[in-house]
Amino acid sequence: MNLVIFDLDHTLINCDSDNEWPKYLMKKGIVDQQFVDMKNHKFYQDYLNGCLDIDEFLAFQLAPLSRFSRAELNAMHQEFMQAYILPHITSMARLLVQSHRDAGDELLMISATNEFLITPIAQEFGIQNIIGVSLQTDEAGNYTGRYVGVPSFKEGKITRLHQWLAERQAQLSDYDKVYFYSDSFNDLPLLQLVDEPVAVNPDEKLSQYARSHGWPILNFV
Repeated sequence: MNLVIFDLDHTLINCDSDNEWPKYLMKKGIVDQQFVDMKNHKFYQDYLNGCLDIDEFLAFQLAPLSRFSRAELNAMHQEFMQAYILPHITSMARLLVQSHRDAGDELLMISATNEFLITPIAQEFGIQNIIGVSLQTDEAGNYTGRYVGVPSFKEGKITRLHQWLAERQAQLSDYDKVYFYSDSFNDLPLLQLVDEPVAVNPDEKLSQYARSHGWPILNFV
């Protein structure tokens, strides 16, 4: 059996869910333009430039989640999915996932985005194994606005992958091949680890690296 790992943002969806969520919150009147600008300008540029302070970003990004119950957030996410995510899923992305499912491969999503945002999107693709930034909850099960464990970002994706494997009493060598589909140069550590790295809608740095190393490049536009 092969293990097939997918990134989410700009890979299986042609947008960044972490960028779209603040836009949705602003439309709902929950955050203001300054919040959206901070996320979509400062933090996103830091991410593209490879210098994102993950602790600073998560403290900022997760704060609005603590203002609502899980039931309220789930209802909000359904609205968010319909308007901001589903229009950015291409038939090619769906076919890619389905082709690996039909081949009997094990599917896993690993994203630097938090688990609240990515879980319903992964499930839209029929992916049940999901690793995102893990969120702290209170006694009532509501989000506190803080994260727990190692963020699934850069080298943290490898750490979280090995933790996931250990929970299953497995290791990468148990699989015939391990694929990883990603758009971002930030994912280079994991791309270099797997047998079959594939660049999808790659940023400029990853595109150059992929071409120089003979990696396949897919564009879902």
